[in-house]
Amino acid sequence: MSVQLRVVLDQLAHVADPDQAAAALSLTHGLVATAPRGCAVTAIVPAGREAGIPGIPGVRDVHRLPLGRRELLASWQMGIAPGLGGGLIHAPTLAAPLVRHDRVHDHDQITATLWDLCAWETPELLSKPSVVWHRAMLKRAVKHADALVVPSHAIAERLADLAPLGDRIRVIAGAAPDGFTVPADASERRAALQIPERYVVLTGVGESFADGFRAAARADVDAVVLDAGEGGEPALAELAAANGLPEQRAHIRGSLGPEDRAAVLAGAAALVATSANAAWPWRVIEAMALGVPVVAVDSGVHRDVIADGGAVTDAGELPDALIDALGAGERRLRVLASDRAKAFSWPSSAERLWALHADL
Repeated sequence: MSVQLRVVLDQLAHVADPDQAAAALSLTHGLVATAPRGCAVTAIVPAGREAGIPGIPGVRDVHRLPLGRRELLASWQMGIAPGLGGGLIHAPTLAAPLVRHDRVHDHDQITATLWDLCAWETPELLSKPSVVWHRAMLKRAVKHADALVVPSHAIAERLADLAPLGDRIRVIAGAAPDGFTVPADASERRAALQIPERYVVLTGVGESFADGFRAAARADVDAVVLDAGEGGEPALAELAAANGLPEQRAHIRGSLGPEDRAAVLAGAAALVATSANAAWPWRVIEAMALGVPVVAVDSGVHRDVIADGGAVTDAGELPDALIDALGAGERRLRVLASDRAKAFSWPSSAERLWALHADL
């Protein structure tokens, strides 16, 4: 009888966080590819999902729960897991059936992944229901998770201050999405998105973008903001102007699909990461995978992830670091980014997750 690792794939129906949905798919693909002898991967999905899991050949079975996604998450928040069953369960997000189980006698295990601490650090940027849900699920993790996975040591240290999880906090990094490469029609995609010829990409949250806009203004280069929230363009354009970058040189874009995003990142002269939050830097990983020079505000997460693969500097020195990345340091930073990107892969993350469940 084979050992089955059951992966919760509720987020495939949830378009609000495409990064976590892509991570769930990529991780599951990696789990299938690296399954030890005698082990298999199955999927747990809400009611209403189509038969099979797209893009992941090798998933042995799909177990549909009796509730739809919204009802399912509400029930898990209350500690109710209808139709779940036991075994080894991993949720690639905090949306997990964190309920009482017996790991010692029944060999049941429940683990989950927490990608960021935004609900604690920047709750004002999230909806109130989202903040309440995340905080409630962390409390459930404290009670019932056999391990809570986070993607960086800096996030692990911050989480340890928030929740008494002890040695149940484990670090397993993420990676760029499967197949994340520059599309053949990249220039056409950038033209369709009205992206200028020369630009840097800015990522961040809230007021942190001010540092990026100031750096772009000093470097005399246009800035393209990715992942702007719905309705957030006017405020970001005003923030750019207030920090020396004329509104016409600030190009605000919302969430893009992976091919459009790869096209925009590949055409950038550099990526500037402005947020110091305890959150997995999805765009930094993608930029390094494409060999794009990375300049980032100093933070624990950026030191963990970028290490020597880019320029990590204080916010006040960001303009000088960007000017160097656009000039004398460009070639060096491209090589360093590409080399550092090799440290992150979904098969490697999957192997560590298999090892975690073996340890448990």
